[in-house]
Amino acid sequence: MLLNAHSVTQQGLTNTNSAVKMSFIKVEPSSDFSFHNLPYGIFSTLDNPKRHIGVAIGDQILDLSVILSLFQGPVMSKHRDALQKPTLNAFMGLGYEAWKETRSTLQFLLSNNESTLRDDCTLCSRAFVPQSVAIMHLPADIGDYTDFYSSRDHATNVGTMFRGKENALMPNWLSLPVGYHGRASSVVVSGTPIRRPLGQMRPDQTRDIQSWEYVPLGPFLGKNFGTTISPWVVPMEALLPFAEPNPIQDPQPLPYLRHEDPYTFNINLFVSLKGQLMKESSNICNSNFKYMYWTMKQQLAHQTVNGCNVRPGDLLASGTISGHDPKSFGSMLELSWRGSKSIDLGGGETRTFLWDGDEVTITGHCERDGYRVGFGSCTGVILPALQH
Repeated sequence: MLLNAHSVTQQGLTNTNSAVKMSFIKVEPSSDFSFHNLPYGIFSTLDNPKRHIGVAIGDQILDLSVILSLFQGPVMSKHRDALQKPTLNAFMGLGYEAWKETRSTLQFLLSNNESTLRDDCTLCSRAFVPQSVAIMHLPADIGDYTDFYSSRDHATNVGTMFRGKENALMPNWLSLPVGYHGRASSVVVSGTPIRRPLGQMRPDQTRDIQSWEYVPLGPFLGKNFGTTISPWVVPMEALLPFAEPNPIQDPQPLPYLRHEDPYTFNINLFVSLKGQLMKESSNICNSNFKYMYWTMKQQLAHQTVNGCNVRPGDLLASGTISGHDPKSFGSMLELSWRGSKSIDLGGGETRTFLWDGDEVTITGHCERDGYRVGFGSCTGVILPALQH
């Protein structure tokens, strides 16, 4: 399974022989793209507009189309064509053994102990592209998009605001992962501006489309106009070292939702906001993926239990992730408590909700032993709404 992804010297990785391998590509400790990560993305350049599959390491992208002949394992030697596609869908469809073999090959080729790529200056000059000159694209053709509502603290906060503390969680919330069908056509890659939506609001209130329209069939115009994702797809194997015990769930879920293996991940999450008149962005949220109540496995199991098909490239989102501490609240709705208090951005700037021209950046990374596994940035600027 694939998830959505600056020079200590090179990062280390312990292999099955307990020997430490070091990458010959220099990676800063603050980089999301360490030797332990190696996320996949789709990129092009001004000089070469054709879209290629690349792997991020440090501030570089390794163009897999240039090194196809080096994938000589029993699986990928027969499926090199999947690494020449303009999206990751075909590669995603090959399954676990293909992903595992590809990752092993990449770690072998990028290690400091292997000369095949390192010592071939001509090949390296063709294979590596600086991220600074790359144009990033959506990593896959997204056929379907489900957005879950899997953070208990977030659901409790929102429910408290709109229904009161006694009825904060709907009766079904602790029994199944609640979700809604999103709009795949509105998913955009980081850096794409997001235009403020238009829609009908409650006549005696302003600011909120969703609270007026979502009864009885759930979110519609308030949720289908823009979803920003990082261009990088992080392999699940890169996240497994950061797995933690799953939350205790009471009542116990039905058998199809039960699993014992740890699948909750210690991923630090941050949100920053930069107004048009601000010189620097201001961090407004520090949260963590481990605050999830329903795991990704449970989300996928519930998505498919009724026979629903899931295809390579489909997007399943967790929904807003909030912790118990107010500083970890993952939405402006919670941070401003439905607009009743201001969020201090410093320098005299405050917000309750986003203004036109505001730039929002969401980042996430795991960290241990001097290296990071990160996802890159999700950034978007709010554009004014179009007039009717």
